[in-house]
Amino acid sequence: GICTIRGIQMTTRKKLGNIKGISEAKVDKIKEASQKLCDHGFLTALEYSEKRRQCFRISTGSEELDKLLGGECGALSRLLLLCYFKGGIESMAITEVFGEFRTGKTQLSHTLCVTTQIPGRGHHGGKVVFIDTE
Repeated sequence: GICTIRGIQMTTRKKLGNIKGISEAKVDKIKEASQKLCDHGFLTALEYSEKRRQCFRISTGSEELDKLLGGECGALSRLLLLCYFKGGIESMAITEVFGEFRTGKTQLSHTLCVTTQIPGRGHHGGKVVFIDTE
């Protein structure tokens, strides 16, 4: 059976309509109400593409490290407009840095905290949350 709002969202209109006592109009109302209660962010490919265009990258302060993190856009990527960014740390994402003792993780994090707050190409500066755990 269908036990959750998510279950309603995942069930097709046809399958809901096959349940005895539920008309097509009721199915529409149920689907609409489930969307209002719990929007889990189903996106079309076009909507997702537009959302990805809002992302930008923040420089680490090292062009070579930025290239490693973001890669270079190849000719095919440029032709297909798949490359929206240059290198660096991607916005709208959680980035985890880990490694051996004394390899520059904290230095990189402090540098990113500063460069994130400086307005640059594609962004107007912002706030930073820095979480250091062991």
